[in-house]
Amino acid sequence: MGRSTAVAVDGGRLATRFGALAERLLRLLGDPRLALALLLLAGAWNAAAAGLPSGARLLDGAPYGALLAVILASALAAVAVRTPVAWREWRRPSVLSDSPELLTAAITHPSPIGDRERAAAVDALTGAGYRVRQQGSGSRWVAAGVRRGWSRFLGLASHLALVLVVLGAATTAAFATERTFSLLPGDQAFLEEPGPGRTSAVELIAFDPHFGADGRPVRLDVEIALLRDGGEVERRTLRVNEPASFEGLLLHGWTYGPAATLRVTTLGGRPLWDAGLALDGAIGGRPGGFAELPAVSATLGVALADPTTNQLAISLATDAGLQDAATLTPGASARIGQLVVRHEGLASYVTFLARRDPGIPLLFGGGALLAASLAVAFWLPRRRVTLRIGSVGLRLALRGERFDRPEAELARLERRVGDALAGRP
Repeated sequence: MGRSTAVAVDGGRLATRFGALAERLLRLLGDPRLALALLLLAGAWNAAAAGLPSGARLLDGAPYGALLAVILASALAAVAVRTPVAWREWRRPSVLSDSPELLTAAITHPSPIGDRERAAAVDALTGAGYRVRQQGSGSRWVAAGVRRGWSRFLGLASHLALVLVVLGAATTAAFATERTFSLLPGDQAFLEEPGPGRTSAVELIAFDPHFGADGRPVRLDVEIALLRDGGEVERRTLRVNEPASFEGLLLHGWTYGPAATLRVTTLGGRPLWDAGLALDGAIGGRPGGFAELPAVSATLGVALADPTTNQLAISLATDAGLQDAATLTPGASARIGQLVVRHEGLASYVTFLARRDPGIPLLFGGGALLAASLAVAFWLPRRRVTLRIGSVGLRLALRGERFDRPEAELARLERRVGDALAGRP
């Protein structure tokens, strides 16, 4: 054996070993038990991320990304392993092997089964919707058929659905953006952090809540104007579970609460603040907010002290600490430190949530494909049938998929084949 021949033989052996190893790895990844274990692990991982105070960090690290990658590889491997088998069984139906799962029936015929009877039986199966393949002859003749063989491909589509769901989750984790902000009527805000090409904004026009006799809100209508490049594009009304879609973003009216309208001046009358202040925080356990007054290097803390009278608790603080405090009812003014503060009344603020999530189409697409594939698997299952020569006629064997109860189908086929053998229409 020459050196070149030996090198070729060694290369062939190495390629054969590599191919066998790759096939074993593919089958291992495509094993449904592994897929189930991975999905349970991912579910537990997400449950921990949702339940723990700092659980969001569990979804940001490399281990979670690696888990998603293995789930993705498992789903693709399952499709790669099962698709060729499903195609062969659909195009060239195979004979059923004896097993306890088979439903069987004996179709008697007084005369020996000849070519005419075999052709009639095959026509009966074909007329019942089966793709039939014959093999053998004489007493060794057998016909194998399959109905709805395409449903197995939709069953495999459930694996691709998991791929879409995993890709959607990964896309969401990597690229989704979210911003919350509070507005009073007349206020505007960008929907995203300002940047090149990011000019989408919203203006709160009006907030129109309606409450029932028990004090619970029955309608929370938020009228907004959507803006682009500083100009109004359109007006919409947001309602509960009815967000607006704009420039690839979903805009929700997230929550609402009280806002204090204040007028703050110096002792000499110079205005420092004349606007509303959203009480969307908490001060001493009560709704509150802070108004920054850079002109005097001070901060006003405003809390809703008494919701029944709309009384406000107002404090003035500087770098040196708390300077003064007072309580005001609507329409009242008071000197607080070196400032004059007037309580003009209460209004309402609305907190908005603006979210861009490029993974949503993948998630919804994967969910729809998964639902469709499972529906086909349950309501349109594949069925396989085999006809053999029996002692006094034909032996019919039928097998359905998991959760399928094909007893009625067995009776239908028995009747059709029997009629075909007897020459009845």
